[in-house]
Amino acid sequence: MKLLSKQSMIRAGVITALLTIMFAPLNAVAAGLMPFILGDAPKEASFKASVAKTQKSLTDNGFTIVGSYSPSANSTVIVVTNSHLKQLAGKSKNGGFGAMERIAVTDNSGVIEVSYTNPTYLWNVYRMEGDINPIQVAMEKALGKQSSFGADDGLSADELRGYHYKMMMPYFDDEDELAEYGSYKEAVAAVEAGLKAKHAGTEKVYRIDIPGKEMTVFGVALNHADGADKSITKQIDNKGHSHSAHFPYEILVSGDEVLALNGKFRIAINWPSLSMMGQGSFMSISGAPDNIKEALEAVATNQKLESSSNDMF
Repeated sequence: MKLLSKQSMIRAGVITALLTIMFAPLNAVAAGLMPFILGDAPKEASFKASVAKTQKSLTDNGFTIVGSYSPSANSTVIVVTNSHLKQLAGKSKNGGFGAMERIAVTDNSGVIEVSYTNPTYLWNVYRMEGDINPIQVAMEKALGKQSSFGADDGLSADELRGYHYKMMMPYFDDEDELAEYGSYKEAVAAVEAGLKAKHAGTEKVYRIDIPGKEMTVFGVALNHADGADKSITKQIDNKGHSHSAHFPYEILVSGDEVLALNGKFRIAINWPSLSMMGQGSFMSISGAPDNIKEALEAVATNQKLESSSNDMF
């Protein structure tokens, strides 16, 4: 039997390695990032007990619960922060949008799911600075990690930092300017008053103040027309693992300005593979972005909503 030369063996090894890379699944070569992480649901626990155990695990791992609510009949969302998240938020322009983690406990057709926003995904989406890894590690320690989900294919950090769903759709910095006041103090007071009045069917879920900055972020539950949390859930969150951790929406006070992420952008980052047309598509919630803005603007200006619009995308 003729033995292969050393040079032939090296050549064969290189060819084998190249073929392995060429025919490996795309996600094995470059998995990318997805919006949500599926954690470990408490075993043999009721829905109510699962919520309680999830909350305890979060606080045991260094997070502070700032609010919780139910965007739909079968889900509870828990919102947490900690000193590291708030520190990261203060390092970036409009970093307050990323000052929290959202966790959902959902009864998904009889199966209890615990899921949460992927820290590294949103850190890139919101163009934040600093080190997000301690948050990623802490969340995975607290709740586990079975898999990532929420997109057909993962997105790279570069794609997320310049995220753009489609032509004519907004970027991160195309935020909605809801109101402007004479000072940061006035702006915060106006938002608090608007939430207390529950304009446009809103409910306050949480408030987070960023230390050392004139920056405060509010979590707002919505119940206005097509922008209502329950409406969004019914129309586009009815396949696969639940996207309930998409909720609630944010109002950011930065200095004397009151801002919100454009509704189209805010939805797209959590449903990046959602089709534009057809049933269960962006067109099925075509009125939602304007209705979201209307509700948040009513809060920011502390004025009762007089009318609504349902403009298309």
